[in-house]
Amino acid sequence: MNRDEFAAKGAALAGKIGVIAPSNAPGLAEFAAEAGFASIWAREALPPEDRIIVVLATLTSLQRLPQLRAHIGPALDLGISARGVQEIIVQCGLYGGLPVAEEALKVAASIFKERGIETPELTADEQAMRGQSMEYLSSEGHRIMAEIHGDRSQSGYAAPQDPATSALYKVAIEYGYGVIWTRAGLTWRQRMFVALAAFTALRLEATLTKFAQSAIVQGVTREQLIEAIMQTAPYGGFPPALIALSQVKPVLFPES
Repeated sequence: MNRDEFAAKGAALAGKIGVIAPSNAPGLAEFAAEAGFASIWAREALPPEDRIIVVLATLTSLQRLPQLRAHIGPALDLGISARGVQEIIVQCGLYGGLPVAEEALKVAASIFKERGIETPELTADEQAMRGQSMEYLSSEGHRIMAEIHGDRSQSGYAAPQDPATSALYKVAIEYGYGVIWTRAGLTWRQRMFVALAAFTALRLEATLTKFAQSAIVQGVTREQLIEAIMQTAPYGGFPPALIALSQVKPVLFPES
């Protein structure tokens, strides 16, 4: 297969997914088709519906809003619900800051309106959770954090007695795990892909390593974890993705 044929393969895949490759410079569309779609999107270890979660999380984290707009429609077409799209963005706000979520949610809302989709609301269970005590919220946050991270939930900046981080991490436990990870719209496995993509895009290698270990425990295979980080490359840059893969190598290949 020559490069023209390889580019045609990538362009066909992009068309099938519903994404328009950039073409603002000579050869850019061909580069995107070859390096982005034929080389990465086409790999079989991770299905398109998981890859689009990674793409939305990467674009949201980096606030690449025009590109995010172009990918929300394909995400919906691939079976991600409107609530799921919202949740990807909300979770990225936990990692990158609430303004990140606010701006991206405006983009999502405009796509929902164009498609005649009602903006999702909290479920009855989520509404009921708002009536729970703060003690319950803290307990639930600790329970979920322990289920996700095991012993790692008590080490590093998460150590309960750390005099520098304990006050802030208390809030992170309550609202990150007790609220965000309990919300409807995404499974824990899908939320792992959001986390992996966001930490790669934001270059938070230490946190990425922690979540990579937990992703494996939660059923994400070694191959899928590699693919998820690879999928960030066309959208967040190849060097950050390569650095991230190097960072998680001891988790993926402990024998090497």
